[in-house]
Amino acid sequence: MLSFEQKQNIIESFSELTKKEISLNRVNYHFNESLYEKTIVVEKLHPNGNGFVFVGDLLKYENEANDRGLVNIRDYDESKLREIISDAIAFLSEDPDQPIIEYWYSNHGSEIELVYEKRSWNVYFQSNLEESFGTREAAVEYLKEDGFKKKG
Repeated sequence: MLSFEQKQNIIESFSELTKKEISLNRVNYHFNESLYEKTIVVEKLHPNGNGFVFVGDLLKYENEANDRGLVNIRDYDESKLREIISDAIAFLSEDPDQPIIEYWYSNHGSEIELVYEKRSWNVYFQSNLEESFGTREAAVEYLKEDGFKKKG
């Protein structure tokens, strides 16, 4: 487990975050450029190593996040901590009304759309939702396993 100081050093390496001290020697880190009212990325980081990162409704963290969209980072190592903070900043930076659409095709001529919308990667076949994923990597693996290749 990383110490409080180690976690602070990692968090403070994200120049877009602003440190705010709160009660009981705890610290919050805000992302002031958030497109939403929510600006706290790291919440209640405590000298005992406990703390939370806001990930909202990102599917990638659905098994870790509580009902407020917070993930406890007490036992996170450096790479996991960096990844979740990057994901949280991206989550708060993203305009959910701008989907990303990729076209994939099979050897049989079938075409599938991979669409990033509402913070998840969705696979559509003829306008029907086939599957949803929390990461692009998981969606791509699914498509490749079914013999699809990205168009263009």
